[in-house]
Amino acid sequence: MPQTNPSQFTDSDRPTAPDVSRRELLLGAAALGIAAAAASLPAFAATGLRVGYIPIIPMTQLYVLTGEGWAADAGLALQTTSFQSGPAMIQALASGTLDVAYVGIGPAMIARSKGVKLKVVAANVIDQVALIGRGPLVKAMAGAASPAEGVKAFRAANGRRPKIGSLPAGSVPDTVLRYWMAEIARIPSEDIEIVGMGEQPLQQSLLTGAIDGASILEPILTLVQSRLQDAAIIAKAGSMFPKQPGAVLVVTEDAIAKNRDAVAELVKLHIRATAFAKSNPDRTAELVTDIIGKGLVERDVMRAALTSDATTFIDDPRVILDSTKRMQAFQQSLAQITEPVDVDALFDFTFHDAAKKK
Repeated sequence: MPQTNPSQFTDSDRPTAPDVSRRELLLGAAALGIAAAAASLPAFAATGLRVGYIPIIPMTQLYVLTGEGWAADAGLALQTTSFQSGPAMIQALASGTLDVAYVGIGPAMIARSKGVKLKVVAANVIDQVALIGRGPLVKAMAGAASPAEGVKAFRAANGRRPKIGSLPAGSVPDTVLRYWMAEIARIPSEDIEIVGMGEQPLQQSLLTGAIDGASILEPILTLVQSRLQDAAIIAKAGSMFPKQPGAVLVVTEDAIAKNRDAVAELVKLHIRATAFAKSNPDRTAELVTDIIGKGLVERDVMRAALTSDATTFIDDPRVILDSTKRMQAFQQSLAQITEPVDVDALFDFTFHDAAKKK
């Protein structure tokens, strides 16, 4: 008996009993698919996290996990806000307008010392601050037997102290500069004029010659050297404050209590982004340039900055525990921290350990 082709049916040939059309079947299947997908989303899918960050390279993990769409795929709704300095972001954390911050360890410690309840759940980078100079300062330093002698030579030749820019007092670059002067180079504090400012004004000041040098991080280090022939690194990253702690991922204790699963997922993505940044410099350069350097930094310059000696990505917070204690002790000597912080209590390793299945 020949098979009947349903497409040959006329209206009079179709059964008169209620029927389910092909279109209805497809719509029903689609609805079931949507329902199944919704059921598979994490429980925190509808919960957002308010994230603050400073638009600099040490926050690369954030740019990767958002730019590649991982956060959205994991059900995280991240509401990001850019800040020009760590202290400004800490104020936002203290006021309760942020849940998460990609910020320097220095401001994080200061915030904790002032009663802001937050935890370091992951690290971003290590040994990221270097001292760059231009023109007369580079010349004076290059011909001197020591950095201290170089500063003296600069003053003798120019009739003034060298003006060194950095981020505001209490930031990691500022602390590293002061540590280098006091503990490594043995340069009296009165021999250098330190000027604190935001990242963009500092870059512009270097390029225009308003300052003689800067204790700063990438991409400014690479960008300035690409544009000024007389610019050079005076003190390399890692030599100013050995194993210096840098930017970290901090979360308020309130956010942890309310959205622990979301925080755990964010740390997992942070770890994934760290590995991605190390192994995919070309794509990472695209993502970073789109967020912090578009129209300001060429992509090849950004790639060079991401692979320079001043960019060492990490994610394990234990790597910076001891050096953080050393940094706090030095900040106390500067009276930047009046109340000592229990550094061990500042760190929460449980999220990173769980992600790594330790």
